[in-house]
Order: sequence, then C-alpha cells, then structure tokens
Amino acid sequence: MELWYTEKQTERFGITAKIKQTLHTEQTEFQKLDMIETEEFGKMLVLDGMVMTTEVDEFVYHEMVAHVPLFTHPNPKNVLVVGGGDGGVIREVLKHPSVEKATLVEIDGKVIEYSKKYLPTIAGALDDARVDVQVDDGFMHIAKAENQYDVIMVDSTEPVGPAAKLFEKGFYEGISKALKDDGIFVAQTDNPWFHKELISKVYSDVKEIFPITRLYTANIPTYPSGLWTFTIGSKKHDPLAVEESRFHEIESKYYTKELHKACFALPKFVADLVK
Repeated sequence: MELWYTEKQTERFGITAKIKQTLHTEQTEFQKLDMIETEEFGKMLVLDGMVMTTEVDEFVYHEMVAHVPLFTHPNPKNVLVVGGGDGGVIREVLKHPSVEKATLVEIDGKVIEYSKKYLPTIAGALDDARVDVQVDDGFMHIAKAENQYDVIMVDSTEPVGPAAKLFEKGFYEGISKALKDDGIFVAQTDNPWFHKELISKVYSDVKEIFPITRLYTANIPTYPSGLWTFTIGSKKHDPLAVEESRFHEIESKYYTKELHKACFALPKFVADLVK
C-alpha cells in the first residue's frame, strides 16, 4: 500500500509527496506537528498540515531569509529570529563572523525538540554558544524590546493560529521599535499565486513604517506554487545598494552575491502587487 501526504493550498490545488514512514505525530499546545520521511524530499516537518521544511530543499528558504538582510547591514552583531524552531535560519545567521549573539524565540518548544531529534543537519546550530534559545511568544518578545537588535527575521508559519498576529501592522511597528537606528527586518510573506492580498497588505503596512521597503522572491519546490516572497524593511540600508566589498565568501547552495540583487527583479504580476 502506498501512503501519500498532500497539502492543500486551496480546495482545488495542493502538493503531494510519497511517504516512506511517519516518524512522529503530536498535537502540541499550539498546533498539529508531524515529522514524516518522504521518498523525494527526505524528512519533512509539517505543522497544521503545512510543509515547514524538508531536508532536500530547506537551504533555499533559510539562506534567503538570513543572507539578504545580513549582507545588507554593514555590521550585524545582535540578531533575532522570531519563529524558526527548526534552526535553519540560525544556522545561516552564524555563518556571518560579525554576529556575536543570535536569539531564537519560538513559541512551540516541541518544534525545537523534534527538529533536533530528526533534522540535525538543520537544527544542529541551535546548540552553538552564540545562540540564545527562548521558548516564548515572539509577538510579546518584540513588544518588550527597544533599540536592541541590528537585524530581525520573522520565520513564521502562514498567517493562521498563533502566527496570525505576526502579520499585523502593530507587530511591524513593534519590530521598528526593537531595532536599532540602522536596523533591518525581513519576513516571509507567502506566495503570489494564492495570497496576493496578503503580500499587498504586508508591503503597504511595512512601507508606512520603514523608509526602505522591498519585496524579493525565491523558488522553493515544496512550498505550494514554488514561488515564494519575502518583505524587507530597512531604516537606512538599501539591499540594492550594497557595496561589492561587503560580500565575503560564504558556504551556500542557493544564495550568491549576484542573486542578492537579482532576487529583487520581480515578475510583472508580482511587482503589480506592491505598486
């Protein structure tokens, strides 16, 4: 008998993957957590029926969340990741020698626990001495912070359940307050095929708060539609004006210094969402 996992993006469209085995399933305090092993993409973390990461293509998302803002900021020392309990963004953050402290605030400790157990190539950096792991509400953490971080990365699930408030304008206002005077933040903002309104709203909200606001994209095959967007807000530094000398050598599979600028070149139907 064949077993297949399917994530529905709408009632009429989804993605599917053949399953080797189910490694763990649990209803946590916050969400349904499943860790499965697939034939095509290896081990896969699924939260509330949505693919969060896989062993095979995880590097795309994690590199693009981390390296675009970190190469844009001239001297990122203190970095915050909201969500991201799988540890992939933290792993990429620590590749930057200027980073002295990386704080991870994940609301669901079970995501951290089972990522460490089943996804060690992604979560291994969570035990690094520079990392401060806090099982806490990222929204409240931001609300209490002021002039503290150089870069903030919001690695959230889609805007459902506990993550819904991470897509509100008030949250972005809190992020601005939590950042230093030349701070930068980035958030994943879903795909432009099925969530046009979300992308437009987030971009508009961020643009009212940050003088420099830009949208960029990456191709992630296990995320419905493949094409994924990220919204960056910066108080001072423009990701399209990074000097050549800023780019140091870094181990990567997707991100390059050429792609850093190229990812901001948007297909017209995407660019039309943020006019």
